[in-house]
Amino acid sequence: MVFNSLLYAAFFAAIFLLDRLTASWTLRKFYLLIASFLFYAAWCPPYIILLLIPTIADWYAAKFIAATPRRGPRKAILIASLILNLGLLASFKYASFLWDTAAFLAGGMGLEMASGQIDILLPVGISFYTFATMSYTIDVYRREIVPARSFLDYALFVAFFPHLVAGPILRAGKFLPQCEIERRADGRQIGWGLTLLTIGLFGKVVLADGILSPVVDRIFAARTGLGCAEAWAGSLGFAGQAFFDFAGYSSCALGSALVLGWTLPENFRFPFAALGFADFWKRWHISLSTWLRDYLYVSLRGNRRGAISRGFNVTATMLLGGLWHGASWKFVVWGGLQGLLLVAESLAQRFLGIDRLRSSAVGRFVLWAGTFFAFSFTWPFFRAADLTSALSIAASMASPFQADIVGVSGLRILSAMGVVAGMFALHGFMRNRTTESMWSRMPWPVRSVLLAVMIVAVFLVPGDSRAFIYFQF
Repeated sequence: MVFNSLLYAAFFAAIFLLDRLTASWTLRKFYLLIASFLFYAAWCPPYIILLLIPTIADWYAAKFIAATPRRGPRKAILIASLILNLGLLASFKYASFLWDTAAFLAGGMGLEMASGQIDILLPVGISFYTFATMSYTIDVYRREIVPARSFLDYALFVAFFPHLVAGPILRAGKFLPQCEIERRADGRQIGWGLTLLTIGLFGKVVLADGILSPVVDRIFAARTGLGCAEAWAGSLGFAGQAFFDFAGYSSCALGSALVLGWTLPENFRFPFAALGFADFWKRWHISLSTWLRDYLYVSLRGNRRGAISRGFNVTATMLLGGLWHGASWKFVVWGGLQGLLLVAESLAQRFLGIDRLRSSAVGRFVLWAGTFFAFSFTWPFFRAADLTSALSIAASMASPFQADIVGVSGLRILSAMGVVAGMFALHGFMRNRTTESMWSRMPWPVRSVLLAVMIVAVFLVPGDSRAFIYFQF
């Protein structure tokens, strides 16, 4: 079930009415939990068991960890929990990748090992809810939170349908306290929640799928032989598509939760306004980047062992972050490039003092544009069909005199680049602002017209209820 479908509209309307008509807070949470399981089951009913296994296992693991004073047994249970969660994730998401990699290495040593695709249906959202349950047991182990008092509350934290299949990645310390105090959305929350839903759907259906996707799909389908201009158009177009698709999903998730009275964490903060790569990762997929920082980078001892160690830890974190996105070497390379960009930026700050650029308007523009275009150079490794295609497209982007041969409609490219340019300018304007604050300052007639235009556009743009990009992760 996807947000950009009539099925979801009917589902959400029914849940909203049931929530408003039910007086008991416990019963309302129970209804939400059942609705969340139904939401997931609409995709593949048997895979509900994959949601239940870590939910139940980590509930008991956290209880044991909290009740046990001795470090050894507590650590053993935590390790067992991590093995279970990562084992399920690896079995379903990385089985073919690991098998083929092992076959390649065996061949290099002169050993024979059959390679081949392991046909396993990837459970939608497994990376997201796995990271949520892992963070719960780790936080209990670190004594940062206490276990949930109610299994209903904990299960709702894991399965809450707005975030379940594509985030934001929840933290128990932020969500569970909301379960303890009865809440019902007021008129302001309902209004802003529906506005977020509309903005998210407009970004996804109209901008990502309607304008950007046809250009991006055509260019990346060529794989080889692209001209420089078209290669850049494809990469920049995908930057816009990825943002409007995933930020659109996050906006729908936050809006859906808010209409029901719940608050989810912000996941995007105008990332293409970033002044540097560290700044970018504070603005893009915030729930993942902070998860990697708190549970992986910190576990590697982060900044505590000198510049070389910090560079290694940053690169290792981003490599694994790349692999989180997909079982392919292209994602490993993409993650590695993010790590190298962060290390290069850190060195430039240390030896060249590039932070001084922030003190002038011209310097800030150089950092802003440089960050955007340098990051855009890495997008082929995220979007291309495979590593070979990604390398070919990146080579075309680096060859300014290579002629265009794909022949994508000039009008389509101009439309797509217009959307990307508008996005870039809007992010720059909104760098230190919030959507809600700007929206609230608009006169109500302007807000009404904007909402009406977005709603009409969502229904008029032909589409196929295409799934969100991050469903595959």
